Amino acid sequence: MEDDNIFNGVRQSGLDIRYVTINDGFPVEFDRSLNHDQFWESVIHDFPAHVDELLAKLVLSNPPVNCLISDTFFEWPTIIASNSGLQPLLSPRPTQQNGHGHFTSHANPRQDTINYIPGVRAIEPKDLSSYLQPSDYTSPIHRIIVRAFERIKKQDFILCNTVQELESETVSALQERKQQIYSIGPIFPTGFTKSRVATSLWSESDCIQWLSTRPRGSVLYVSFGSYAHASKREIEEIANGLSLSKVGFIWVLRPDIVSSDEPEILPVGFEDEIKDQDQGLIVPGALRLRKLVVDDWRVGLNLCDQKPITKEEVAEKISRLMMSADELRRNVKEVRKALEGALAIGGSSDRNLDQFIDGVKTKVQEKTGFGFKNTEAS
Repeated sequence: MEDDNIFNGVRQSGLDIRYVTINDGFPVEFDRSLNHDQFWESVIHDFPAHVDELLAKLVLSNPPVNCLISDTFFEWPTIIASNSGLQPLLSPRPTQQNGHGHFTSHANPRQDTINYIPGVRAIEPKDLSSYLQPSDYTSPIHRIIVRAFERIKKQDFILCNTVQELESETVSALQERKQQIYSIGPIFPTGFTKSRVATSLWSESDCIQWLSTRPRGSVLYVSFGSYAHASKREIEEIANGLSLSKVGFIWVLRPDIVSSDEPEILPVGFEDEIKDQDQGLIVPGALRLRKLVVDDWRVGLNLCDQKPITKEEVAEKISRLMMSADELRRNVKEVRKALEGALAIGGSSDRNLDQFIDGVKTKVQEKTGFGFKNTEAS
């Protein structure tokens, strides 16, 4: 149905953007998050054939497809693109430093301070992304990461979801590799910070009403994303730590964060306690009060350095975070200023996107012999 087309709005503006979905081979009720390794083994071994079949049809379509933009974490799009005669491109990475860290990641864990990567400031191994410090180096995700970032070194074009002004040293170091790397971030839909898209059964008006009774900047937003899992004991310690901190909070807590078969994951009496004390709200799904979140700040807390989480540590880290709120907000304002400048007409991301498009046109023309018409975006 046309109403279900996620690109319906841009199509109405004159851009001919279409989309199709690919079945991953699992039934809808299959818990991909809980059966993490099984799902990703299928992505590695079985999913490429489905993509290859789709691309074979698209190459024969009119107008034909010229290039394939794929996520960095998938290793097989490069091979599939080459087999189909397409120009492979890599999609935006979260940050340049993140990507650069992957470029030089080691097969074995290191304990020394990482201060030897050009363009990346010193960082402790424990502060790396969790998937860069796995306990099992044979896991599907680790294998995907290692293979994908070997292939990234061979790509003609790499897009990064970052801003040149914020990571200039890293950008310069990466560009010394003689690859065409473009910082075109931040990438999100127009009006993202102003829109509210409800994806939770919880009434967002209830959240707004509750937030309106709290001082601005006094509420902690807690979320573990849509994929992470935790043990029941960890959730209980985090809950008790929130209670112990006495800080107001909104906690986005997925029902399946422990297990789809675990009905009760919070400590007995916890929900009644925070309700009686008017300390916080627990919502079951992805709360999308985007402006409320984006207008202020979100900060990750580094809990448990290879030891069990305790409620005392959670409470202490929360208190430390809330006490440093003023400095964090000042930093966020500076970052926002840089992001807005990069996105403005003539800004660094605007210029880089134009350069990327020109580069792709040239590359495709060299490869296929077809030219492009000059068009102006409306």
